Amino acid sequence: MSQNSSVSSNGMISSGLSVANNEGAEPTGLAPPILLQYWQVVIRWKWVIAAIILSTLALGLVVTLLSTPKYTATSRIEISRELKKVTNVESLESADTGRDLEFYNTQYALLSARSLAERVARKLRLANNDAFFEAHGVDPNEGSTRDSKATGPLATRDRQRRENLAIKLLLKNATISPLRGSALIDISYTSASPALSSQIANTWTEQFIVQSMDRRFASTADARKFLEGRLEEYRTRLETAERELVGYAANKDIVALGNTKTPDGRTEVDRTLVSSDLEALNTALASATAERIAAESRARVGQSGNNAETLNNLGIGQMRQRRTELAAEYAKLMVQFEPSYPTAKAVAEQLRVLDASISREESRVLRSRSAEYAEASRRETELKSKVESLKGRMTQQQRDRIQYNIYQREADTTRELYDGLLQRYKEIGVAGVGANNIAIVDVAKLPDKPTSPNLPLNLALALLAGLAIAALTTLGLDQIDEGLRDPGQVNRLLHMPLLGSVPDVEDNEALDLLRDAKSPLSEAYLSIRSNLAFSTDHGMPRALMVTSTRPAEGKSTTSLALATVLGRTGRNVLLLDADMRSPSMHQFTGLTNREGLSNFLAGNDEWKRLIQQTSIKGMSLLPAGPTPPSAAELLSSDRMQNLVRQLLEHFDHIIIDSPPILGLADAPLLSRAVEGCVFVAESEGVAVRGIRASLGRLHAVHAHVFGVVLTKLKQRQAGYGYGYGYGYGYGDEEPKAVA
Repeated sequence: MSQNSSVSSNGMISSGLSVANNEGAEPTGLAPPILLQYWQVVIRWKWVIAAIILSTLALGLVVTLLSTPKYTATSRIEISRELKKVTNVESLESADTGRDLEFYNTQYALLSARSLAERVARKLRLANNDAFFEAHGVDPNEGSTRDSKATGPLATRDRQRRENLAIKLLLKNATISPLRGSALIDISYTSASPALSSQIANTWTEQFIVQSMDRRFASTADARKFLEGRLEEYRTRLETAERELVGYAANKDIVALGNTKTPDGRTEVDRTLVSSDLEALNTALASATAERIAAESRARVGQSGNNAETLNNLGIGQMRQRRTELAAEYAKLMVQFEPSYPTAKAVAEQLRVLDASISREESRVLRSRSAEYAEASRRETELKSKVESLKGRMTQQQRDRIQYNIYQREADTTRELYDGLLQRYKEIGVAGVGANNIAIVDVAKLPDKPTSPNLPLNLALALLAGLAIAALTTLGLDQIDEGLRDPGQVNRLLHMPLLGSVPDVEDNEALDLLRDAKSPLSEAYLSIRSNLAFSTDHGMPRALMVTSTRPAEGKSTTSLALATVLGRTGRNVLLLDADMRSPSMHQFTGLTNREGLSNFLAGNDEWKRLIQQTSIKGMSLLPAGPTPPSAAELLSSDRMQNLVRQLLEHFDHIIIDSPPILGLADAPLLSRAVEGCVFVAESEGVAVRGIRASLGRLHAVHAHVFGVVLTKLKQRQAGYGYGYGYGYGYGDEEPKAVA
């Protein structure tokens, strides 16, 4: 063997001994790199991966070519955080509400809401528009009553079904795309009709603005309803308060002539009728008293006859002036004549008459002064009486005005509350008009070219989908495939030593390759033989058994190969075919199977006569013999152990080809007669749990298992650090699978 081969063998021996000495421990450093493991999975399922990718690409191409061209129309709007106010009325929400992070997320959700799609469908009457359904490739009459003139519940359900279908199509084909880092939002709609796409995109924008205004107005509905109820309540209370106020004023004869409003909104009565009358009478009384005093003074002064009134009297003054003239004339006459002089007597008579007239006139003036004084005194007395009467009424009215003011305050308070509620009600009525933060930036134009299908994009998506499906499929298949795929798994999964790995060859080429000492197969089994030489303290086991989990895993080939390799080294080897149920060694060596092991176990003690010589150097064969009715019963006796002891006296090594383990009791029974077992496992064959079950049966009967031989290993599965061969250098072709 070459230096490389020796190193490989020694490496595997060391790992095998390490695992054998630490059975049950988890080996480390045996797994290939993770990327290499993935690459091996890809290589293992390369045709499945290629088929899936090509299928998805073909499907993407076919779908693209068969798809109906779709046209997308896009409108753009701006949604501002600050409210644009049409009126000077404050809205119910704070101006800072729109600054929250949730504001725009809410707007995006509202743009995609079903309620908006319902408004668009009703606005454009899409439920009755067959062109709309045709543009989306949908038959609106499917499942309907198919009678356009039908009435009643069936027709109503049919219209409802068409409307629901139109809404679903709108929501499915409408796209809301916010422009990152801005307040702009694109509203797109896609259909097979360019005109329909443009119309729906623009209507979607318009209805969103209208819905926003309606929603703001509807948000005050509860407030308006509440205020309406409160307004009605306070209106009734105000009417009641005013009626009580007027009724109380009428009952108490309170007639208000003037009211004023205080700064705090209370109504105060300035003057009432009683207070006004009292004020007027009091003024008149004061005037009458003054007149009475003046008349009394005049009356006292007039008793002397010289008072201002008589002096200022025109008639009395004229008569006194005339008397003065006559007195002067009489004096002149007295100078010349006697009193008896007729002229003098006439003048004297005139003087007497004038004096009588003046006296009468002065008496009349005095009598008028007395009458004036009496009248003034009487008037003063009457006024005093009326003032006293009004003072009593005024006092009573002031007491009554306490309750009157209570009624007045109740009416004022109710009126103030009513006016405040009425003003708030009017403000809320226009609050919805007061907020408009949505503006149309671009209207949707009629698209001039289709936006889908996009062949490069669809092929790229098909490729990605194919890669994803292929990855999932290969991972799934790899997980389902629970067999051993590389030599490193033997130590990690089975916790058993790896004796070696055998390449996968054709069944009809196995014997020829074994005869060639330089073939990869011979090199592999020579490495296994070297590992077995380190499995006991005396070197190569003298008696060993080769078994497997199920048939056709390479168990018989391994038995033949080990016997061939040992015989080639000059050892006397006996190959014992213990698989009496399905013997095969006589076919490999070209010998007969008329007599054999079954004859000895049945009682024939002439075992030497049963052994046949083979054409292979140093190897003899004890065939299985005729198939017995129950091989397990034959193996249950001690004859098999006695036979092995006798054979070891004549042969250096005994290689027993055992039946498979699962379902049979032969292999556990045979394990009692040998030093140990070589367990053969097919690459990508029996699941690991099945192999563990087989090894468990051997351990249950205390059989010693030297290690595992991994057979039918393909070159791509040799993995990192597990090769069997420089032997491939002798040929250009990789060995092919064996049956």
